[in-house]
Amino acid sequence: MQNIVIAKPYKFVPPRTGTFWPSLLRPIMPRYLKTFGIQGVEFRGVERLHASVAAGHGIMLAPNHCRPCDPFVVAGLGYRVARQVHIMASWHLFMQNLVQTFLLPRAGVFSIYREGLDREALKCAIQILADARRPLIVFPEGVISRHNDKLNHLMEGTALMLRSAAKQRAQAGGKVVVHPIALRYFFDGDLEAATKPVLAEIERRLLWQTQDSLPLVGRILKVGSALLSLKEIEFLGAPQPGEISERIARLVGGMLCPLEDEWLKGRHEKDVVARVKLLRSAILPDIVAGEISEDEIQRRWRHLEIIYQAQQIAFYPAGYFTPQPTRDRVLETVEKFEEDLTDNCRVHSPMRALVDVGEAIEVPPDRPRGEADPVMVAMREQLETMLATSFDGSRTL
Repeated sequence: MQNIVIAKPYKFVPPRTGTFWPSLLRPIMPRYLKTFGIQGVEFRGVERLHASVAAGHGIMLAPNHCRPCDPFVVAGLGYRVARQVHIMASWHLFMQNLVQTFLLPRAGVFSIYREGLDREALKCAIQILADARRPLIVFPEGVISRHNDKLNHLMEGTALMLRSAAKQRAQAGGKVVVHPIALRYFFDGDLEAATKPVLAEIERRLLWQTQDSLPLVGRILKVGSALLSLKEIEFLGAPQPGEISERIARLVGGMLCPLEDEWLKGRHEKDVVARVKLLRSAILPDIVAGEISEDEIQRRWRHLEIIYQAQQIAFYPAGYFTPQPTRDRVLETVEKFEEDLTDNCRVHSPMRALVDVGEAIEVPPDRPRGEADPVMVAMREQLETMLATSFDGSRTL
């Protein structure tokens, strides 16, 4: 399990509002992106953001979240409209090392506690939008998916921030808007040279002979089937029948439902990210407080690891290799195999990023009655349309 759950008392980390550090970091950013394999970034639709800035709106930028480097890629939009940006980021990122702890707030980043209700972070986000001095970047999916062609559930807290800010902004005669941002990455290197060493290492872990004789796609599907079957044996007792999507849903249920029965009195949310958040919120506080036995702490950490694994498994999109995968889907899948097995993923280069700015969606202060929030519906529709438009079918194998 990656170091994303921190067993320490949470303390909100506010953003700095000065310009010295953002200005100092700006020329370094292209070099820093190369550490993620990103050799270039193309921006489209920046004129839409220019118009919102010129109109004095409070602005939220809402990107899909497929890679760890997304915040640094999207932050480049601020440079193109001569505005520093603020970014909401998970608290665990501030706890990784002293350099990040020092630089993130000075770069305009502030923390959000994903294991509970973080009123300070919500208040900060709402105030940034209401003040309308800097755009605010929020990733409405809430977690990194590592896939570029399927949008996960969008967290309702995004709408709460937007509408609360719109109420405050309306009192000053202004507006709040949200621009969906479609992020897409393209790998332009030697695909087989990038993926075969990773697959060979996974095959060795499975005690297999390396499967070099298989075509690349067939080799990936064979490895994926083995990894899924092993998890099914662990949690369900045997490999399961059915389509991959059915098997993944059954496995995730088999991992999470017993924990939800114990910790949440059988409460089951529809979305896996919401399920994971509720479970962490129930399990973690006593670990942080340190008022339980060492055996119980270890038992709870095992539960947290299962929860993390279930979420990772749920993020393998159905039909991602049907009818024929693109180069980028192949790389994403192999990266995800490696990350889920080792908690790390090697960098593959060269990659290029596309940042597509959607039309501004005006946020009314009040939500009309109905099940679906119209702002969230419009945001999702734009993101899905832009991602589909930027899909390059010529990159299929």
